[in-house]
Amino acid sequence: MRRRELFFAGMAAAAAGLWPRSEAKAQPQKGGRLHAIVQPEPSLLVLGLNLQSATQMVAGKIYQGLLTYDARLRPQPALATAWTISEDGLTYTFLLNRNVRWHDGQPFTADDVVFATTKFLPSTHPVARNNFSRVTTVEAPDPHVVVFRLAEPFSPFIMAFATGSAPMLPKHIYDGTDYRTNAANATPIGTGPFKFKQWKKGQYIQLTRNEDYWKPRQPYLDDIFFHVIPDASSRALALEDKTIDLASFSDIEPADVPRLRKRPYLEVTSRGYEYFSPLSWIEINHRVAPLGDKRFRQALMLALDRQFIADRIFFGQAKPAVGPISSTMRFFDARLPAYPYDPTRAETLLDSMGLTRDAAGRRATIKLLALPYGETWTRVAEYIRQALQKVGISIVLETVDAGAWAQRVANWEFELTLDFTYQLGDPAIGVSRTYISSNIRKGVLFSNTMGYRNSKIDELFAQAAIVSADHERAALYSQIQNILVDEVPVAWLVELQFPTIFNIHVHDLIVSSTGVNDSFDEAYRDAI
Repeated sequence: MRRRELFFAGMAAAAAGLWPRSEAKAQPQKGGRLHAIVQPEPSLLVLGLNLQSATQMVAGKIYQGLLTYDARLRPQPALATAWTISEDGLTYTFLLNRNVRWHDGQPFTADDVVFATTKFLPSTHPVARNNFSRVTTVEAPDPHVVVFRLAEPFSPFIMAFATGSAPMLPKHIYDGTDYRTNAANATPIGTGPFKFKQWKKGQYIQLTRNEDYWKPRQPYLDDIFFHVIPDASSRALALEDKTIDLASFSDIEPADVPRLRKRPYLEVTSRGYEYFSPLSWIEINHRVAPLGDKRFRQALMLALDRQFIADRIFFGQAKPAVGPISSTMRFFDARLPAYPYDPTRAETLLDSMGLTRDAAGRRATIKLLALPYGETWTRVAEYIRQALQKVGISIVLETVDAGAWAQRVANWEFELTLDFTYQLGDPAIGVSRTYISSNIRKGVLFSNTMGYRNSKIDELFAQAAIVSADHERAALYSQIQNILVDEVPVAWLVELQFPTIFNIHVHDLIVSSTGVNDSFDEAYRDAI
């Protein structure tokens, strides 16, 4: 069978020119520590068991996937050095790097890939479960060759092998165990450039250089410290007084970013989020009345001023969202019907449901579980409470820590909650998981935790994943977006545009479309 080769030796070199690197003025040198913020503190560090952003940032240096992706979302080698796709799109063959060892010294082989993609990840990881459900067999004809055979073509499959989407896990540690309670979870073992050293709860997580890393001379840094700093003002101050080198995602409150941009020793960039295209929304538990009625969900969209949220809460570092696919993603339909800010129309919809105001002016009382990711999200929750009160919906705010939030949402123990998820390069990978009924899985975060069911949506997502022509996929995703915008499974808020802020003496932090979640094996700092 003829095959078309996807990997070219020059691709990685070409990718280096996608972003200007003012920092590439000196040869990388070994030594030094990187001090970064992690906010909130992760609940655990095993990437196959937890997809929260804080876990991904830290664990992205411990674990690796078969591939990484450049700024244009083109696949680049990681644990796989080369790969081919058969002409019929059903067989993917990966050649693995022969020099990789787990942090405990055991060799990384094709058996680990088979284990991770057929046993571990399908049972714990909502993104991987969706992607690898299309695979009929995963075989290891050689210790360094893995062959995936699909039941039908799935054109985005090559995008499914990033560290966050499909982290490789050690078979010799986990096979035959309860993955969630394995004692090794306390000291995670990966193949990445940095090894877990210690975790001082409430203070910092320390990773140290993997001296046996498979890339010659790398990594350059001795250690990475991820500091837990709960207070937003203290996080900004730590950057200003140079005790912290790096902040990212929502570490820094949007109101503080303009001030930090003026500091000559800090650089601010929006690069490194291309793979994620993060989209925020109000997650709605359809199992709870009256949330299962689409008129109520439509009223939520009409009662919220998303431009106000973008401008006044995120200070322009966001833009109003209109539907399930971000405007930065392929197949976004710019012609979707809009939900303008219209509280009067929202009240009309609520009246049509029989949700009339009582003597106190209240139509319903709903609980909103706040997102514990900093003061900005607290302000978003407070704004939602104020806006919905105007249309007669009384909101009771609930606050918990990040671990409890994840557990409650995964177990459907919420009514409304704030959330944001990553779109992961293609709607078939990062979008469909939220809305297809086969991904309603109690106990699994970032799945269809709302309980939304629509057989037509299931059918359209399935079709869009297997057709290869872009115009056909675009037509199917347009249908999907129009149906979802009408049914409002979640109330979309804003497309997030996170800043990464770092000290100018630290270099080559952002070298891929996964930014600070990547391995940092190229990162180095100036001698001081």
